[in-house]
Amino acid sequence: MESPGRQVDMNCNKSKFRMPDIIAKKRDGEELSTQEIEWFVEKMPSVDDSQIGAFLMAMYLKGLSRDETAALTKAMQNSGDVLHWPPEWKGLVVDKHSTGGIGDKISLPLAPALAACGMKVPMISGRGLGFTGGTLDKLESIPGYRVDVAEKDMLPILEQVGCCIVGQTSNLVPADKKLYATRDVTATVASLPLITASIISKKAAENVNSLILDTKFGKGTFMKTIEEGRQLAKSLVTVSNALGIKTTALLTDMNSPIGCTAGNALEVAEAIQCLQGSGPDDLRELVCQLGGHLLFISGKADSPADGIATIQTTLQDGTACAKFQAMLVAQGVLSSIAERLCQSKLDQVDDVWKVLERAAYTTELQAEQCGYVQSIDALALGKVILELGAGRSVAGADIDYSVGFRLLVKVGSQLKIGQSWISMYHNTSPLSEDHILRLQCGLVIGLDKVTPPPRVHEVITAD
Repeated sequence: MESPGRQVDMNCNKSKFRMPDIIAKKRDGEELSTQEIEWFVEKMPSVDDSQIGAFLMAMYLKGLSRDETAALTKAMQNSGDVLHWPPEWKGLVVDKHSTGGIGDKISLPLAPALAACGMKVPMISGRGLGFTGGTLDKLESIPGYRVDVAEKDMLPILEQVGCCIVGQTSNLVPADKKLYATRDVTATVASLPLITASIISKKAAENVNSLILDTKFGKGTFMKTIEEGRQLAKSLVTVSNALGIKTTALLTDMNSPIGCTAGNALEVAEAIQCLQGSGPDDLRELVCQLGGHLLFISGKADSPADGIATIQTTLQDGTACAKFQAMLVAQGVLSSIAERLCQSKLDQVDDVWKVLERAAYTTELQAEQCGYVQSIDALALGKVILELGAGRSVAGADIDYSVGFRLLVKVGSQLKIGQSWISMYHNTSPLSEDHILRLQCGLVIGLDKVTPPPRVHEVITAD
């Protein structure tokens, strides 16, 4: 029996296809059939790397239609395992995906908040990519946390806790691993259809009912302009809904860091602040907006506003934090450590370092002029902590979980000359003059009062 939604030509004989013909067809701007795309994905393990590279470049230059992108996404989804859930969970299995940014710790409080609302969240996350931090890396800063959880072990965690945050299993969308590696070395990473297929195929393989997308734009992410972010969001929403996943995207600002911290252990601490009903306003806003819209499209809230209020309640009454603590234990953290971490008074900075790794040195930088903070360059700050060890500057490098920064001001804050604006946590001392210069250049101060821009700019739904 054919999978639902698959276009089938009963007269089509896939054995007649040849890779050079498919490459030439796309090179000349023609539309590929579903069967040609399926054949390519099925045969990819035996296709020559040069042909895969040529095909990717043809797709990059000529693009893919909505139908072609959906067909590629579906074929990639079916290239490996597809997760299966109990029938009684129908409508409850949900997830979130972010296109990445500096200080993007949203998944850590969002998954348990959704679980506290009765949802099932099998969140399969990634590691840091370039200057953007990875959810798995953040969680691995917690002693004992295990990200390598097999499908059979995810089920009891979801039954008991309601959420898990794990790494991609070896046979989940294997086609994406091959295509992504080839895109990286053929300068085709930025293709909108290929980005869409890569993201949505993995979420479709999770077999989720509903999906919320945090599609970012600005200096601290890969889509620099709002229009680039909008185009990606529309592509993701269109294809995901075409595959039967109820999907909405929030177009969010990533010019300045989210919250006050970046760096793995520091972000865990700030995420727990959020779970305790405190922490930076913009972090709570994003968690509640994303969760609220997801509850609405899942049919668990009468409106986005009702959904937002429900998520806020889980943060305020401690139920979300209790789910996070239970998830930590279910994924390998000792009960005593999970309790100490989640019950710490994180407004008292020293409490968190009883559990998490602490950097040897802290350096505060001071404002060099007075005025109002006009902007804080997320990319400039992110690149510095990457070089200090908070991320992988080369593939396979170790991460220093204790490295990062804490902002002491936000856009719109008033500063005096000599007032501290950032605390840097590092294990090499002193900070280099180059790093200090780049950090100072990332802070723009002017005489005009400014209002911080909203984090959420648009809500993008299916047409």
